[in-house]
Amino acid sequence: MPSNRYTLMLQKRGLFVLLLTGLTITFSACSKQDSTTPTLTSITDLINGGSKFTLLKAALVRAGLDGTLSQPGTYTVFAPTDDAFRAFGYVDAAAVNAAPVDLLKSVLQYHVLGSRIGSTDVPLAVNTVQNTLLPTGVIYISKVASGTSTNATKLSVNGAHVVQADGQANNGVVYAIDRVLIPPVFGNIAATIQSIPLLLPTASFKLLQAAVTKAGIGSSLTATTPLTVFAPTDAAFKAVGYDSTTIANASVPALTSLLTYHVLNGRTYTPLITAGSSLSTLQGGTITAGTSTTALTVTGKGNSTTPSNIIGPDITATNGVVHIIDRLLLPQ
Repeated sequence: MPSNRYTLMLQKRGLFVLLLTGLTITFSACSKQDSTTPTLTSITDLINGGSKFTLLKAALVRAGLDGTLSQPGTYTVFAPTDDAFRAFGYVDAAAVNAAPVDLLKSVLQYHVLGSRIGSTDVPLAVNTVQNTLLPTGVIYISKVASGTSTNATKLSVNGAHVVQADGQANNGVVYAIDRVLIPPVFGNIAATIQSIPLLLPTASFKLLQAAVTKAGIGSSLTATTPLTVFAPTDAAFKAVGYDSTTIANASVPALTSLLTYHVLNGRTYTPLITAGSSLSTLQGGTITAGTSTTALTVTGKGNSTTPSNIIGPDITATNGVVHIIDRLLLPQ
């Protein structure tokens, strides 16, 4: 789950918050039923009648999508709650209504599928790809065993947990989620890392970019093979003595070993990382996942008992996932 520090970072940049604002599509309990014949209302009616999705309701009206979700169809909606909106700084409908309409519409479309998918239709698998109403946007749905019983499972989408599933409407199904989804607006991993400071001005990755350039591994971050990158900030590099001069003078093998220790094969969103798990890196070593009171953490073999906090989780790129971390992961 996002840390408090990450939440504060998100609140500091309007563009990012505008993206996040759009992502909320709301659902409430099903409408009252006749004693003998169940009556389902539309997705829009569910949203309008819900007390926990007032900001999503405002977003749909602002973007002109409330009418779409009231018409006949087979939609699946992933709906961030009001708490998800507030976590990113949008405390009321006035804040939602300040968002640009076109941008809001695109972000909302990223939360809607054109087909009806119930939770029993989702395969027991990681990162099942589904197309959204945003023409260039796909999402990744994971259904994994929860560990609490033999039949229990957990659903997540792009790092957001499904907190309530299968809200039934006459034109689709709705899932409540605990985080807004961010479309891969910047492109591949390399472009996403370069552009994160536009959204989070307190995060800088100049030293990471310099190290990638010196090591000559930038092409792997632009390839189509999906990767997960734990991206250390400039402050994380400097804390262990790496500045621009140190990086310029470092050997290519040493930098390559260090950098690839921060990369996993495949897309690994935070709901797929369990505390105490050992994650295999491209460098050949492992890092260990853990939890703190505020965040999920990862610790390198050379970090002793000092973990790195994931302060910016689950930033989706076209070819993978980026997690911002506050300490360099040391292989030894």
